[in-house]
Amino acid sequence: MPSMHLSQIRRWLLQSPPVEWSIMQIRELLIGALRQGPIPQHVAFVMDGNRRFARTHGIETLEGHNLGFEALARVLEVCYKSGVRVVTIYAFSIENFKRSKYEVDALMEMAKVKLSQLAQHGDLLDRYGACIRVLGQRELVKPDVLKAVDRAVAMTEHNKDAILNICFPYTSHDEITTAIRDTVIDYSKPLASQNRSFSESHIAHTIRSRRLSAGNPKAGSHSPSLGATSDTEDSVPSASSSTTLHPDSPSDPLHLDDDGDAKYRETYPDAESITSQILNDHMYTAGLPPLELLVRTSGVERLSDFLLWQCHQNTEIVFLETLWPDLDLWTFLPVLVEWQWKRRKGIERQTRIRNHSDDRPLKIKDR
Repeated sequence: MPSMHLSQIRRWLLQSPPVEWSIMQIRELLIGALRQGPIPQHVAFVMDGNRRFARTHGIETLEGHNLGFEALARVLEVCYKSGVRVVTIYAFSIENFKRSKYEVDALMEMAKVKLSQLAQHGDLLDRYGACIRVLGQRELVKPDVLKAVDRAVAMTEHNKDAILNICFPYTSHDEITTAIRDTVIDYSKPLASQNRSFSESHIAHTIRSRRLSAGNPKAGSHSPSLGATSDTEDSVPSASSSTTLHPDSPSDPLHLDDDGDAKYRETYPDAESITSQILNDHMYTAGLPPLELLVRTSGVERLSDFLLWQCHQNTEIVFLETLWPDLDLWTFLPVLVEWQWKRRKGIERQTRIRNHSDDRPLKIKDR
């Protein structure tokens, strides 16, 4: 309880006009200095520690989540003002549905309230041109919560300068599974046929030749081939010039159906052409900058099934002992400064390696 009183006294002092003005000037100066260096374009947060903060300070859990929302507003302002373009937050995991119905309903109601508050926080989002995007399984969300989700997205869809991704309800395994499923669906669709014009004489000649070949196999070798036509007739494209990517597609796309009519077989994309970039294009974060910084508060050192695909060799992952409601500029600023320092060191190292390889003389062996 004394800790709570000290926290209230500190908050009261910080909110006094002279102190607040001084802090604002210092904050603007620090953020301005920060903008002079490289800034991560995509930052993600695992907002952990709201309930522990509430227990530590002897307040209701709901109040702890409310203070966590205030911390989110502070962090968003620092990010967008520093030049971060995309912020992704982990708001609700699909695994949370395994909890009791009472707790799930309470979390859903809280999510509805927070989304409404976030959308109504228009001064912050509109000031930096940030739009809200909700990533996750919509079909798992209750209809009244889904209305709040769509309302929040619609109220900020006119903003184009920055993005706030809210993962709700979400797990990375589910995102990857969905991306693979969508890729399989895309590769199960036949390729669009190209518009080609054929002369009637050419089509009739091809059908007649194939019927003769079917009736007299020995004469098949003497029958005119598909390419042995006069110069005045259109040419039929060969298999090598077709757009088929399906490994089982026949070399000759033109065949006869049961009625003897000529038609083209459907061709499909080749599964061997699927790359990590194609899967990346089917993720929820498709088209966004790569994830460069991931921060988790409360001292827990795990990702909890969050953005596993998006984390790559250059993603900086930081675990802070600070509880989420306590996160502010003075806690987050050192994280950005350290990221800048490491990025500069990495660029300098790559430059030295490149210059060393360029200056190395070529050794020519005498024969």
